[in-house]
Amino acid sequence: MKLKNILIVVKDIEKSKQFYHDLFGLDMVLDNDGNMILTEGLVLQDEKIWETFLGKDIISKSNSCELYFEEQNIEAFVEKLEKLYPEVQYVNRLMTHSWGQKVIRFYDLDGNLIEVGTPM
Repeated sequence: MKLKNILIVVKDIEKSKQFYHDLFGLDMVLDNDGNMILTEGLVLQDEKIWETFLGKDIISKSNSCELYFEEQNIEAFVEKLEKLYPEVQYVNRLMTHSWGQKVIRFYDLDGNLIEVGTPM
């Protein structure tokens, strides 16, 4: 068995596609009209379709999982994030853990938690 994708729920697929392209360089692989696969296996799922499919409400900022990315030049990434998406909500701004890794945590446009850290 092989893990193929990670799916996150979004309100506006086009805005989310742009967000993930701008910050992480992810590009569209397949657009299934309400379900879009990006490079690296990230899937954007339209919130209304997902709610209908599950029959449950979507809980933004549930903090039950996160997308984790690594970036060698994290200071340049933070500058890009602040320039392109100044309204982003931070969980923690750039910090250094006791083991030396620099990390930043923030929410995407739909409250999905993202962490960007330097490689360990």
